[in-house]
Amino acid sequence: MVILGSTGSIGTQALDIVRANPDRFRVLGLTAGGSNPELFEQQVAEFSPARSGLGEDASVEAAGMEADVVLNGITGAVGLRPTLAALEAGSVLALANKESLIMGGEVVTRAARPGQIVPVDSEHSALAQCLRSGSEAEVRQLVLTASGGPFRGRTRDELSQVTPAEALNHPTWAMGPVITINSATLVNKGLEVIEAHLLFDIPFDRIEVVVHPTSVVHSMVEFVDGSTLAQASPPTMHIPIALGMAWPDRVPDAAPAVDWTTAQTWEFFPLDDEAFPAVRLAREAGATGRTAPAVYNAANEVCVQAFREGRLGFTDIVDVVAATVTAHDVGSTAQPLELDDVLAADAWARLEAERRVTALKSSTTRGTDRS
Repeated sequence: MVILGSTGSIGTQALDIVRANPDRFRVLGLTAGGSNPELFEQQVAEFSPARSGLGEDASVEAAGMEADVVLNGITGAVGLRPTLAALEAGSVLALANKESLIMGGEVVTRAARPGQIVPVDSEHSALAQCLRSGSEAEVRQLVLTASGGPFRGRTRDELSQVTPAEALNHPTWAMGPVITINSATLVNKGLEVIEAHLLFDIPFDRIEVVVHPTSVVHSMVEFVDGSTLAQASPPTMHIPIALGMAWPDRVPDAAPAVDWTTAQTWEFFPLDDEAFPAVRLAREAGATGRTAPAVYNAANEVCVQAFREGRLGFTDIVDVVAATVTAHDVGSTAQPLELDDVLAADAWARLEAERRVTALKSSTTRGTDRS
């Protein structure tokens, strides 16, 4: 297998699974973004891949190798070209880089043969497992669970003063900084709604989101007879990563199971769309289609970086994303979407979002000066 993003959260956990199962997995290629070169050197020395390198181009080259499985654990839009390279090479794509599917949309789904993309996100892995229990015609709706992040229960006014340090303190998951902040704003759940639509070809009005604070039930499928199947495990990514690597088979002892000898309660709550409008906005972008999801994703990446740098408020993240999506022209639906269209929309959205961040910062500064 090839592992892209090997020094990140997904990549390091995937290598844990390789270490524990040396008779089952062999690392053919390793790539990373370059933020942790020392760790990357250690990984290369340990696993001796045939190809390794830092950066997007290295990931594209490695993804195009002849491999059984390519695990795309890259964060952000830079994962799109490696995703397409893996699909073109014919490898099974274990996809943790949801952004590439969301922004690529029909460009990615058109490039994939049936069953070639295997989800690694815990929610979509859960859905894929539950969907084994019924035919397509028997599915009524998909139910994605959300932890609610660190700010569940807060009002929009209370969220306006949130700091980056607070947003990075997730109650149940240990993840990279971008996805952790996305979980705090619920942008990540919005992205996952679009991802579920693209992976399973289920209409948006049949994809529900519920808040489940303990993150033990990872998602559910409701069938037409009223039965709902849920996939449950402790909040660890080792299980969905291992399943993505070995799909459709399971890897024994990938992670500890739920301890059924202890008392526990699983609670579910409706999503607060007023305090956390990111999911509603994602549905709208997904329903619009074409390049709208790419703009949603790109604008969010710019806003998250601005928030981490102290240039943008927490609630302003989704506000700027919404304004950027609204200002975007998706073009004619008469022509098929091409890669150049996606890349152009991504570039436009980044410039537009940055312009709005700068304007908002300037306006806030002027208001502070006047006061």
